[in-house]
Amino acid sequence: MKRTFAAQAGWRLWPFALLLVLGALLFWGLRRGDPGALPSVLVGKPAPDFTLPTFAPYRAEWGEQIQLSKYLGRKPILVNLWASWCVPCRDEAPLLEAAWRQYKDRLLVLGVNVQDTNPGAALGFIQEFGLSFPSGIDTNGRVWIDYGGYGVPETFLIGKDGKVLYRHAGPLNPATLQELLGKVL
Repeated sequence: MKRTFAAQAGWRLWPFALLLVLGALLFWGLRRGDPGALPSVLVGKPAPDFTLPTFAPYRAEWGEQIQLSKYLGRKPILVNLWASWCVPCRDEAPLLEAAWRQYKDRLLVLGVNVQDTNPGAALGFIQEFGLSFPSGIDTNGRVWIDYGGYGVPETFLIGKDGKVLYRHAGPLNPATLQELLGKVL
């Protein structure tokens, strides 16, 4: 059976149609805005409370454990989920430390170490970057689950009212961090 000219032309055009659809999807994806602004069911809701053991360098000032609810209502809180093996976390650590040093009278930066099986590696990370903001250890993964952890690093901005204002997946850059802080400071 011979194909008609129209059928043959249609068969040849489907790759172009597919290419056109893929191009449209790519264009849409590039125009979506901030790729780190991962939607979260927590935005607009009270931040899940947690109590974590603190790393040794922070115990003198912050105690054996740090409890989020103890600091809600005082000032905005930037909760950062990180791991020692995470390369983007290494890029972001100096930025978070600089923000903490500059704004610590108006902002609490709180690190949450997740997915590290070696506490020594996590402590080495803290020491390597001279992190002076408090960090706790999410030993059982509960904070990771409660906050809907997707990957590290991941950062949550919590307002003075205790509600999650924003979630950022991936490393923060200076412009994004300043934009976030501009919302609460």
